Amino acid sequence: MKVITESRIDVVDVTQRVAEGLPNIDGGVCTVFVEHTTAAVSINEAEPRLLDDIETFVSGLSAPEGWKHDALDDNADSHLRSSLIGRSVCVPVRDGKLALGTWQSILLIEFDGPRTRSLSVMATPSVE
Repeated sequence: MKVITESRIDVVDVTQRVAEGLPNIDGGVCTVFVEHTTAAVSINEAEPRLLDDIETFVSGLSAPEGWKHDALDDNADSHLRSSLIGRSVCVPVRDGKLALGTWQSILLIEFDGPRTRSLSVMATPSVE
């Protein structure tokens, strides 16, 4: 699945797209993995003010400059942020649907955009 981000730090709700791409299984677990070292995946509420708060919060997780890796491609802060947040989430699948809580959404968090990001979505059925 491809996701286009719009700014250097961006939070994109991908829940609906993940749900639409979910393989047909009754129960199991869905893993969502971002295939990049400068982006992350998280589960949280997709309320617009909270998404802005997440952008502000992650901006403060790392100084934007002064890192050794910056000599290579000037984005060490993005790598550090993604290491803290993580690159995957697992969501239970029940009756063929994502079993997220009422306010839970799957969020792609961009740290080095704008870019086109790739998400892998895999579902593993429960073992009976």
